[in-house]
Amino acid sequence: MGRRHGANCTNGSVYTYHEKAKDKRESGWGSLAARLGKDSMKNFDCCCLTLQPCKEPVVTPDGYLFDKMAVIEYMVHQKKEIAKRLKEYERQTEKSQREARLKASEGDKLEKELFLETEKSIRTKQAHDSSKERGASKPAAGASVSNMADGKDKVLPSFWIPNETPDNKDTTISKPDEKVRCPMSGKALRMKDLIDVNFTLVKDPDDKRSLIVKDDERYMCAVTKDLLNNSVPCAVLRDTGDVVTMECVEKLIKPDMRNPISGKILREKDIIPLQRGATGFAGSGVELKAVKAGAAMQVT
Repeated sequence: MGRRHGANCTNGSVYTYHEKAKDKRESGWGSLAARLGKDSMKNFDCCCLTLQPCKEPVVTPDGYLFDKMAVIEYMVHQKKEIAKRLKEYERQTEKSQREARLKASEGDKLEKELFLETEKSIRTKQAHDSSKERGASKPAAGASVSNMADGKDKVLPSFWIPNETPDNKDTTISKPDEKVRCPMSGKALRMKDLIDVNFTLVKDPDDKRSLIVKDDERYMCAVTKDLLNNSVPCAVLRDTGDVVTMECVEKLIKPDMRNPISGKILREKDIIPLQRGATGFAGSGVELKAVKAGAAMQVT
């Protein structure tokens, strides 16, 4: 019974971390954080859009892998969205130009009316003095109570009329970017920049590959025949599209800067490091912590 009482004790004077975490989970207050495991990570040979193994893999110059059909569909969709936003921007520009012309014409008209009103209100000093002598009892022009005098006929006196109610101005649309951007790096993405990738399948003489390798180890280095997975840094050779390990690049390719498969001379930009997923370990260089910000709960 003592153990049960200790587990259910709620009359303590200290607000413990366990109680705080429990209240935060149940109430939804505060930021929520979780560490991602291996199952939450994308495999190195999966598309960055579909998160599925690529059927026709292509890679960007930054090393992001996509399925060819998925990235083409993405680019077509983005181009349609850009064209739609451009039309909205053009309509807004034309509307603002019309409003500017209308405002300028109204300003010219108002200036003309003000000039004519000034000309009409000119009185000589003698005429003014003579009107005082005669003791004219006519009300001053500015003191008229008529709602049609002094240009009041142009002003609507009722605040509930739609033209007098405050209008909600349209949101200003900035000129959209006309370039299709990579969803991962944010850089400009063009079809001609995509490079076809050739993964080398693991060769099994007995055709029993499923018995000797795991599902995430179905490819191997094109040169050293080492198995590829998320824990093995890889690179793509631009001229042939073959995937090799970074160890192969450092030890075999960079000393001569020659492709061991095609024999062609390589430049530094022809070796594209492949952006891989994480392994579930913090040392893999990938952020493994997911944080969702929420309303803060403070206890005083």
